[in-house]
Amino acid sequence: MKIVLKNGTVVNPAVKATEKTSIVIENGIVTAITKDPDLTDAKVINAEKLFVAPGFIDMHVHFRDPGFEYKEDIFSGLEAAAAGGFTAVCTMPNTNPAADNVETIRYMLERAGKANGVKLYPVAAATKGLKGESLAPIGELAEGGAVAISDDGRPIQNTDLLKRVMEYASTFDMMYVSHSEDLYLAENAQMNEGYYSTVYGMTGNPVVGEASQIARDCMMAEYLKLPIHIAHVSAALSVDILRFFKKRGAQITAETAPHYLTLTDQALGSFDTNTKINPPLRSDSDREAVIEALKDGTIDAIATDHAPHHKREKEVEFNSAPCGIVGLETAIPLTMKLYHNRTLTIERIVELFTAGYKIMKKQGGRIEVGAPADITVIDPDYQWIIDKNMFKSKSSNTPFHGFHVKGSVYMTIVDGKIVYSRDF
Repeated sequence: MKIVLKNGTVVNPAVKATEKTSIVIENGIVTAITKDPDLTDAKVINAEKLFVAPGFIDMHVHFRDPGFEYKEDIFSGLEAAAAGGFTAVCTMPNTNPAADNVETIRYMLERAGKANGVKLYPVAAATKGLKGESLAPIGELAEGGAVAISDDGRPIQNTDLLKRVMEYASTFDMMYVSHSEDLYLAENAQMNEGYYSTVYGMTGNPVVGEASQIARDCMMAEYLKLPIHIAHVSAALSVDILRFFKKRGAQITAETAPHYLTLTDQALGSFDTNTKINPPLRSDSDREAVIEALKDGTIDAIATDHAPHHKREKEVEFNSAPCGIVGLETAIPLTMKLYHNRTLTIERIVELFTAGYKIMKKQGGRIEVGAPADITVIDPDYQWIIDKNMFKSKSSNTPFHGFHVKGSVYMTIVDGKIVYSRDF
């Protein structure tokens, strides 16, 4: 099918261009970027009041497949990704079995190949069974299609092992993705340690647990002269450490998630288990510091940390509930608040949602003639109410149900195929 996205505002920060123009797509490829498109035999989409951007990538999702498909599987996860405006995702390795073997990686890729077309890039386990004891077969995992390695929510605490993991992975052009956290300080924690944890009577997880491990990981990256990616930054102290090491020239990239830009630890006063995440929601000063880090480039990307759980797992006492919320289908509208209040430009928002391509060394992040037509179309002015019952994801554990938002995904196109449209 020939598709023409007509008269949209094309936001293409990789080539430093934002202009009102049209995009022609044929046979899955962008064939023209022009103000005077040929509309012959084309499906014409009026993009007059829309932003047309390179397809977004979510660097950090949990699809629970294999092993926990009742929460999410690869098919439902990729449907949720399309509805959220993402043309590619990177899946974390905390499946069952863990993604520490090439068979599991191939299984994921085969399942994704039968889905809607959204691209799936597996992040494999750094250690066997995610136990932090011995190296996973990183070379085999790289050959099998993994794009990076991580022990995800069980970060490597043994610093000597971390050093060996980073060194060995580098021989296969693989990078370690760190969920930087001191597991001893986080043990039994329910929320951020601070004023509200005292008021609510909950065990706190202090920012120093995150920040101290980020400092260790950044020091290791600088010492080894190797890249590292820091996941879901949530605290001002963490931002200060990242800024310090980046100024020293260390090869560090970092991400945060939309919930850290939107909510604070005060939200846990509702005792809604859908506010229980890891890292936890922090203070308002932390939230402001993270937003400032997005503005000045200290944080490179926005990722969702999409973590689906079945509702029966969340409908328990707060202390017993697992951490995590779904995020794919709410990421863009929540982030667009920063556009509407003039905190971030649309160009910066697009950069943040496409930075993962460069970080993970995958093709994407720009609209250009001859390139695959992976495109995210945003309606910046559409006002709506988030309804968890409308999610494509199998799970609906979100604290944002009922939120009034401005801005939505209008259409998602992968390899020239419309995989989501708000008008369907």
